Amino acid sequence: MMGNITQILFVCHGNICRSPMAEFVMKDLLQKAGCNDDFLVSSVAVSTEEIGNDIYPPAKKKLCEKNIPFATRRARQISREDFRASDYVILMDKSNYRLLRYIVGEDVLDREVGKVSMLMEWAGENRDVADPWYTGDFEKAYQDILKGCQAFLKKIMKE
Repeated sequence: MMGNITQILFVCHGNICRSPMAEFVMKDLLQKAGCNDDFLVSSVAVSTEEIGNDIYPPAKKKLCEKNIPFATRRARQISREDFRASDYVILMDKSNYRLLRYIVGEDVLDREVGKVSMLMEWAGENRDVADPWYTGDFEKAYQDILKGCQAFLKKIMKE
């Protein structure tokens, strides 16, 4: 990573469950790999529903169970500036992509096609990370997020 900081932005609907879980899982993986200084990892929402709210308590509980350190934070919506500044914009599901188009613009997404991906694509799976807000299954969401983040890290470390 020759001195350049790679910016990774995780995106989900409300920025209180999946994307902050992914943010802190990735930060933990980077810390353990000894390369966290080379990356700036954050997370955002595509909606405005949870703006200002901290991580949803069951998501915090799951991070605690897995010994993943996290910090108090406030949900926020992605901006065009966030999108432009990021090297990787990693979405949790297909509906995130549809909403992202409205926020950053279809023309911007078309130009930056390589920047946006779905988390599970990194693990070779063409599927969403199920939203535990609706499923109640924070373990499944965690396992998907961990799998996707591990695969993503493995690929970017080879670059």
